Amino acid sequence: MKRKNKYVKKKKTGKGLTITLLVTALVGCGLVAILGFNGWDVEKSTQSVQTFFGLSHAPSEQAGSKLDVEDGKTDEQIEKTSGDVTEQGGDAGSERREMTVDAGGYIIDQQLPEEPTYINQVLLANKKYPLPSTFAPGEDPAAREAFDKMAAEAKLSGFNLTAFSTYRSFEYQKTLYDRYVERDGKEAADTYSARPGYSEHQTGLAFDIGEVNFEKHWASSSFGETEAGKWLAANAHRFGFILRYPEGKEDITGYMHESWHYRYVGVEMATDIYNRDITLEEYLDVK
Repeated sequence: MKRKNKYVKKKKTGKGLTITLLVTALVGCGLVAILGFNGWDVEKSTQSVQTFFGLSHAPSEQAGSKLDVEDGKTDEQIEKTSGDVTEQGGDAGSERREMTVDAGGYIIDQQLPEEPTYINQVLLANKKYPLPSTFAPGEDPAAREAFDKMAAEAKLSGFNLTAFSTYRSFEYQKTLYDRYVERDGKEAADTYSARPGYSEHQTGLAFDIGEVNFEKHWASSSFGETEAGKWLAANAHRFGFILRYPEGKEDITGYMHESWHYRYVGVEMATDIYNRDITLEEYLDVK
């Protein structure tokens, strides 16, 4: 009788072991199936199992992704923000245009950058796009060569042109601007003189041009009314220069009309700007 009980006990034990092995095998097959379904991603598979047994929420039911939690933004807000950045395309002008400017046209509390601004490979310096205080390229050789060729041709027509002011350092521009502010006041000075770091002369590409022996017209609107000034306005583009601050464009350039101030941009661009009768800002599509 004892032997029979012992046999029955062993039989029951063997049956339990078989069931255990079978369950283990089924679980193992299930895990393999889940891993395969989730691309063998262990973390993703674990999350699926937890979700199935109610141990966690499915991703779609979570309050937000890690980025959402950290930034406090929804997926829709993140997508919108990303779209804004893409639309700007790295154009610093988009942000600058939204900033408040003072009476002189300068962005309030704007700091000088560490690098100069190039838009479509064109160096830009104006009231919204300043230069580093350390930017000191000197007079541009290509601009000087172009001016010399232009002056030589002008001489054939009886005009002796000279560039009486070209490259100016940051320090020198500061001296000039402070002098003008002291003489005429800041509001007036801002209409014809750039603050240090904002002057196009610091690029080495700006040439103030006049006629030899007619110094009374230098840096004066009257230069544009002289025969030499008219010749220059009609021919400068053929040598790569543009009239930088045309009449009637003060709201775009930020400065009064200067018939003597020319900027070198190369023949192709200068010709296009001249033919379209626009400013450099309009050509580069910056405001």
